[in-house]
Amino acid sequence: MSDLHALGIDPANFERYRAGQKVTWVSVAVNLCLSVLQVLVGYLGGSQALLADGMHSAADLVSDFLVLFANWHGNRSADESHPYGHARIETAATLILGAMLIGLGVLLLWRAGMRLQHAEQLVRVHVATLWIAIATLFAKESLFRYMRAVATRLHSQMLMANAWHSRSDAASSLVVVFGIVGNLAGFTFLDPVAAILVAFMIVRMGWKMGYDALSELVDTAPDEAVVAGIRDTLVTTPGVVGLHELKTRKMGNRILVDAHVLVNPRISVSEGHHVAEMARHRALDNDEVLDVMVHIDPEDDTGAEPSVHLPGRDELVAHLRARLAGAGPDFPRVVLHYLGGRAEAELFLPRAICQDTERVNALKQRIDEILRDDPYFGRIEIIAFAP
Repeated sequence: MSDLHALGIDPANFERYRAGQKVTWVSVAVNLCLSVLQVLVGYLGGSQALLADGMHSAADLVSDFLVLFANWHGNRSADESHPYGHARIETAATLILGAMLIGLGVLLLWRAGMRLQHAEQLVRVHVATLWIAIATLFAKESLFRYMRAVATRLHSQMLMANAWHSRSDAASSLVVVFGIVGNLAGFTFLDPVAAILVAFMIVRMGWKMGYDALSELVDTAPDEAVVAGIRDTLVTTPGVVGLHELKTRKMGNRILVDAHVLVNPRISVSEGHHVAEMARHRALDNDEVLDVMVHIDPEDDTGAEPSVHLPGRDELVAHLRARLAGAGPDFPRVVLHYLGGRAEAELFLPRAICQDTERVNALKQRIDEILRDDPYFGRIEIIAFAP
């Protein structure tokens, strides 16, 4: 594990890192062989479609190295500059990969369109291009199935994007096969037509990958079903009486959660904190959740009148003591509540003093007078305690 720390890899992400590296190197080897064969045979055999597919494989090769870079950086431990970790490096890499595919697709589309404008120059392609196209089809489909299985196990958005990229390659290779077969059958225009279809498929896949990555970077919430599951987990925590302002956002393949949890306003601060911690740990049991920030509320502050205009404890207690001066015994302990835009006070008096009915009644009478016009307090209660 010391080697992992030296590399900056979070030990908790080691299996994810190692599996991601392995599957990507397999993809590198496959795409390197295919791109060389497709470009070489496509150029020598006169197939615009196979040449376009070869350029696509070359772009895959570049994207594989991009994935290797992002897989290493994305699994590094959190640090002072990146307290949530580096998972969004994967997202940024996916966005770059999507932009690359769009650019490549537009270029190939333009080249194939130019060829179609000079149909008289189109010729039959060499039969070898067909065999390379068929071999590419089987290789890409096999690579897709392998990469999809690993990406699903690791819950990696970037590896899944790269897997579906391979599936788009397989689909484009199928189009190439049909284009070459048509060309060999005498319909020479079908080869550049296949190249145009491949280019459209590349652009479409690049757009989808880029859009999904950009959605994450602008903090788009996960699927509603996922959010509903997190909401149910929080609201069913013992001690939680309500939930509002639930916010979620993606961080790579994980989810960050912020929630306002409503608890009984009369419980202690430590009990409220305990409820918050239970809610947080229950939510973290979901493997998709990276971190949870739970804010404890004594009331639903989306509808209740805010209390921020009220003074702090020292000023309120001083104000209360001044208004109760001379009305009865002093109170050694005060508990304050800020609810509904007003302050509430619980005055704790020794039980022996509370047995003095005359003194207590005088204090209650003064409290009633205060509550009629006091700018701060809406409720004041006397509570007896045994010192």
